[in-house]
This record gives sequence, C-alpha cells and structure tokens, in this order.
Amino acid sequence: MNDDEAQDVLHRLHDEVDRAAGALAARHVGRLRCGRGCAACCVDGLGVYEVEAERIRRAHGALLASGTPHAPGACAFLGADNECRIYPDRPYVCRTQGLPLRWLAEAQEGGEIEEGRDICPLNAAGPPLHELPEDACWLLGPVEQRLAALEHARDGGGRRVALRSLFRRTA
Repeated sequence: MNDDEAQDVLHRLHDEVDRAAGALAARHVGRLRCGRGCAACCVDGLGVYEVEAERIRRAHGALLASGTPHAPGACAFLGADNECRIYPDRPYVCRTQGLPLRWLAEAQEGGEIEEGRDICPLNAAGPPLHELPEDACWLLGPVEQRLAALEHARDGGGRRVALRSLFRRTA
C-alpha cells in the first residue's frame, strides 16, 4: 500500500472514530468537562505510528518547519492557550481522551481475562465506572489493532514516532 492509499484509509478510520466517540461523548454529556483549552490528557512523550505522523506532516508542514513545540511536560502540539494546534489531524489516541475507557488484559496469575476501566479525573463525577454498561465505555484494542495493520500494510513495520520529534525546532 502506498502512502496516499494509507492516508485515505487513515482519514476514514479517524472519521469513524470521531463519529463513535462523538456518540459516546453525547451519552456522557453530563460528566464530561473536556473542551478547548483543557489539556489535562495532553501529555508529553506520546508516540504514534508513522502513518499518523505522516498525516500531521502533510497538513501542518509550516508549523513543523518554523513553529516551536510546547515546552516539555505537555504535548508538543499545544498552543499558548492550551489549544491543540493540529486538532483536525490529531492522532487516534487524542480522539478518545476524556471518555470512559475500558480494556481487557490477561491477568498476571491464572491467565484469566480481566477488565480495566479509567477516565480522566476531571470527568470522574457521575456514575461509578464499574457500574457503566460495557457499551458506555470506549473499548481500547480494536482501533489500535487496525492502526497497526494499516502501518504494517504501508511499510511492513510498526515504527512509532514521538510527536515532539516532528518539529524541526525545539522548545
């Protein structure tokens, strides 16, 4: 798969995530405090697959060439008012932040599958996470697997790129 084809697939995947995450956010509208300028989840050190890094490069070349990343400790793409400077082209991990999250993992002892749940502390008020039905949480895993498969189809690898490294200049 060439880069243009991979970008088309990625855009469709991000659109699909946005629709599903938007529906889930509407379901939790009373508890979500997220909005423009809220950067509690915008942490430093995140890495994304090369295919998502390429989307950012294509859409924000001028920012990457002459802009300065946000100071270390927070996402490099935050602006002066804690706004996301690449919001329309942000990676998958940023598209579900703030939502109630759930994941399945094998227990260290016994091999049983255990469920984990989490939410941004700013959005914790409301029904306890363990009481929410499964479909009221964003399930981590399926989209990550699709991204990994897309990256593998694109270049046969699974290289991840630090978001901060996309800038030519440093803070």
